[in-house]
Amino acid sequence: MDWITLLRSLQSDFIRRLSSGCLLHCQKEGDYSELTIISGERLRTLRDFCWQMAEKYKRNYQVRDVFINNLKGKLGEEVVKERLADFITEIDYEKRYGGDGNMDFTLTSQPEIGVEVKSRHGTIDKVRWSVSSDEVAKNAVVVCILIQEEVNEAQTEYHLFFAGFLPTQMIKLKTGKISFGIGQLLYGGGLRYYLEQLQLSTINYTPPQISQFAIPKNQKLSNIAQSNGHVMKSSLRAIADINYPDMEQAKVFFAQGNYDTAIDIYNRLLNHQPNNTELYYQRGLARYEIGDYEGAIADYNQVIQINPHHSQAYKKSGLTRYKLADYQGAIADYTQAIQINPDDSAAYINRGYTRSCIGDKQGAIEDYTQAVRINPHHRQGKHHQPEIDILLQEIEVNPHDADTYKHRGDTRCDLGDYQGAIADYTQAIQINSQDAHAYYNRGHIHYDLGNYESAIADYTQVINIHPQDADAYYSRGNSRYQLGDNQGSMEDFQKSTDIYRQQGKLKEHKNARQRILDLEIEASLDILNF
Repeated sequence: MDWITLLRSLQSDFIRRLSSGCLLHCQKEGDYSELTIISGERLRTLRDFCWQMAEKYKRNYQVRDVFINNLKGKLGEEVVKERLADFITEIDYEKRYGGDGNMDFTLTSQPEIGVEVKSRHGTIDKVRWSVSSDEVAKNAVVVCILIQEEVNEAQTEYHLFFAGFLPTQMIKLKTGKISFGIGQLLYGGGLRYYLEQLQLSTINYTPPQISQFAIPKNQKLSNIAQSNGHVMKSSLRAIADINYPDMEQAKVFFAQGNYDTAIDIYNRLLNHQPNNTELYYQRGLARYEIGDYEGAIADYNQVIQINPHHSQAYKKSGLTRYKLADYQGAIADYTQAIQINPDDSAAYINRGYTRSCIGDKQGAIEDYTQAVRINPHHRQGKHHQPEIDILLQEIEVNPHDADTYKHRGDTRCDLGDYQGAIADYTQAIQINSQDAHAYYNRGHIHYDLGNYESAIADYTQVINIHPQDADAYYSRGNSRYQLGDNQGSMEDFQKSTDIYRQQGKLKEHKNARQRILDLEIEASLDILNF
């Protein structure tokens, strides 16, 4: 299997997982991750830079457009910079009036090799990235980043997905522009290896031909390295040690549904490498597909014995035990996976579903809720929503107890059932018109849905009940800003700033103060632009 086919196959799997929200998330700099979250001080630094760019080009462009466009670009660059770390060097914007010259990064060891980053907001079935002929000519690869949230001045957190990459040698373009969707990209996990091969191919960079990187069907990576006269890195030697072609042939047979042949290959490889966890894991997957659940569990147990921190083996073991109706065993496996990786939303989803099978309805809802908190995609996709609806209906609600309605409203909100949550909060308010918590949470939902006037009304009720609630003033300020009421927004942010300072909440005070500064800068730029 050549490397392009392999990365396209991995890209198809990534798109499927992106739709379901089951993504790889690593916060360690320099390591690959499909999901990156940017917020707090890190986001504020990017915003400050983008306002500077807006000021720099205000004579030629609308200030807000410059800010938004720059922020989109910088968010994407931040993802690539974090993932590749010191392997790349950032272009100095200050030295280039008019932008980065169609090149965002260069390889640190070889500045002739350029990397262009493209960032877009949209849904995976419609989003498209585009490059010009000049960008293709100046760069070795185009890296594509998908931004979940719409980019604006008030957004406090962004979820960014490493959508994939394309070597420019694969882009046939002489003039004009070309656009492509996520299905045409190569899996982002292969980007660093591709760039490393560019470094190894020649000291003086020349545009790579695709055939340079195609792996001959029956040749090991170690042999390729020797024939090219290069010394591969330790990670590449590790791949060579598992006889890469046979491993990939087994995966091809697996993908084609020929599980018995895949198992035969894994058996042969395990004879020579009895401590290879990946081989046991892959054989376990194949055994699961043919219904050999006991054999699959045995393989997953081998993986765990060699590597007790292999969370995926625990998850697959849990799924297999579920098939055998060993629900307690499945829950125990999912719990182990969660202990190893507390941010694994899929493990919570699976454990929640299993808990519902044994009648633990409250435990199931708690797991579903935690999964959504970790990965909002579960909310957007309404995964397991029928089961959740049934569980929620089966939870008894005291018709005269506002707290039970609020609790169910909180759960529905976390799971993305906004209308159901609004109904529960409204019922709680009818029982207790002084319930500030219900008003506040309902206001948040109205804000998320774009119903800013309704949000303002709810936040105002909170303030009437608790005049010193700084959070309510801050939230109402955001809502007023969305409606263009900058003066009212400024007044609310100032009030929240004063209360936060009195209460000693330094972080919240700093955030509110920053919103005031942003509004002041925006107002001054509007005056200058006028």
